[in-house]
Amino acid sequence: MRLRYPLAVSIVALAGCGSGQPHSAAPSARSVSAAFKGSPAPLAKLHDQANQLLPGGPSAFKARLAGLRGYPVVVNKWASWCGPCQSEFPAYQKASVTYGKRVAFVGIDGKDHDGSAKAFLKRFPVTYPSYTDPGENIARTIQAASYYPLTVYFDRSGKIVFVHAGPYLNAGALERDVRRYALG
Repeated sequence: MRLRYPLAVSIVALAGCGSGQPHSAAPSARSVSAAFKGSPAPLAKLHDQANQLLPGGPSAFKARLAGLRGYPVVVNKWASWCGPCQSEFPAYQKASVTYGKRVAFVGIDGKDHDGSAKAFLKRFPVTYPSYTDPGENIARTIQAASYYPLTVYFDRSGKIVFVHAGPYLNAGALERDVRRYALG
């Protein structure tokens, strides 16, 4: 009996290992294509850059935001090394498809290495691009330099209307905020 108990505990412990790891919730290419069919040109341009890491710093990011005027924008600051960022990425994979025809989603990859970020995006592909921000220069322009993950909501005129510090624990919580702060 002594051997069984430690063995049973070991089996239960091993079974639990990895269960906390998030899993990709990326929809199929076919469902993404169907969801985005007929997207307005500025949003279609984002979709065309899906899952890419874009350079350019604050000036490129500001130009992108200016090009998205007229559409609400949800900016997610993340990093491949950030555990809570990994946990919330499946929620972004879902919400960006559900609302991507009406809302612009953009990422900021902060304090990261491009190789690590690309590997992360391969594991958790999203339908929008992310700007590289190793020194948090972009994040500072939108008062987002101090916390990971962080989500900033912009209204149609480009004004910040809400900042959510910390991870979204599920797609429903993110979608509620998208409806309230981006579409509300």
